[in-house]
Amino acid sequence: MHPIGRQIEEVLAVHSGGSRRHLQARVGELLRLVGFEDAGARLHALPHEFSGGQQQRLMIAIALANKPDLLIADEPTTALDVTIQAQILSLLKDLQRSLQMALLLITHDLGIVRRIAERVCVMKDGLIVEEGACAEVLRQPSHPYTQALLAAEPKGLPDPPPAGAQELLRADAAKVWLPIRRGVLRRTVGYVKAVDGVSVSVRAGHTLGVVGESGSGKSTLGRALLRLQRSEGAIAFEGQALQGLGWKALRPLRRRMQIVFQDPFGSLSPRMSGGQIVGEGLTIHHLCSSKEELEAAVARALSEVGLDPDAQHRYPHEFSGGQRQRIAIARALVLKPKLIVLDEPTSALDISVQAQIVDLLKTLQRTHGLAYIFISHDLRVVRALAHDLLVLRAGRVVEQGPADAIFSRPRDPYTRALIAAAFDPQLQIV
Repeated sequence: MHPIGRQIEEVLAVHSGGSRRHLQARVGELLRLVGFEDAGARLHALPHEFSGGQQQRLMIAIALANKPDLLIADEPTTALDVTIQAQILSLLKDLQRSLQMALLLITHDLGIVRRIAERVCVMKDGLIVEEGACAEVLRQPSHPYTQALLAAEPKGLPDPPPAGAQELLRADAAKVWLPIRRGVLRRTVGYVKAVDGVSVSVRAGHTLGVVGESGSGKSTLGRALLRLQRSEGAIAFEGQALQGLGWKALRPLRRRMQIVFQDPFGSLSPRMSGGQIVGEGLTIHHLCSSKEELEAAVARALSEVGLDPDAQHRYPHEFSGGQRQRIAIARALVLKPKLIVLDEPTSALDISVQAQIVDLLKTLQRTHGLAYIFISHDLRVVRALAHDLLVLRAGRVVEQGPADAIFSRPRDPYTRALIAAAFDPQLQIV
């Protein structure tokens, strides 16, 4: 619980020394250098009071405190939305130029490499398999692994949706108020409207993409639509109003509405095997009459998401990130839902695994007629999956409609900025 000013001071004191006044002045310089114009007002703020992009700027300030000749940036934009990514990359490039500093950028995002790097090294299994000028390597890769990485970038469009599909879920003027808590005792001092009058419709077999910057209300909306978050407004699933239903009345509906969370490392219990995680819902809803039936259902679900059924006795730490996310999908799929909310399911995965998960989701949608609400800050992945698009900013709808129309002809300047940051190959960070 150290204020950010004190944390930067500690780095300076250990390596440079000086009086308290000198250290505080240097902290202010560093904060202004990374884009905090109100540096004096932020010295006493705690890390959790900053957004994800601001936290990354603070980490850059700490790294610059001792005037390094080399800055190693290890996945500096992972889990940040595209506009914040562009800001962080521009900041790094500006600092490199002004401080005459070398920059070693580690990333799984080839789009970032295209925009910022002069030279690139491609690594596999601890070895450099290809290196050279960035433009040359990415235009004409010679190693099969580099070729596979480039081929694995999320691309393409969703499969055609079923014609005449019925409306599955509808929300009218949904609102969510989240408490603002302060102090050691975390007392509520106010409320913020995280979702402000959002109306959506999701049809069977369709995918609704929900995009927007960090803090725009995407995840909060997803939880509210499943009644995992208290909300105002009307929400109906298969024509049945969800507001006012108690937990007993909601239970049969829960089977048909599932969610896959962002973090494949934190959303699975480390004390349960993969089979227990997938089968837990079947046990809760009393869907299997015997242990043999339960094990068979779990095995089918694991097989369907591309995992060996024999792996059901292994624990989460024994799986890779992509495999854990497949377990999370199997956990939702085994209950035979009609709707799955996917909350940033690919953001913590490298690009080749992202493509595998996208292909898996398309296959499952074709096979089972699933409807998805796909929440993401990665518009390349959204474009590959979404039939309809909802753009949020500060909890409000900026733009919504058919995804192909919005991607090709965005009306709102904010939507245009998001799309340009994600797709414009000419948008170089110089």
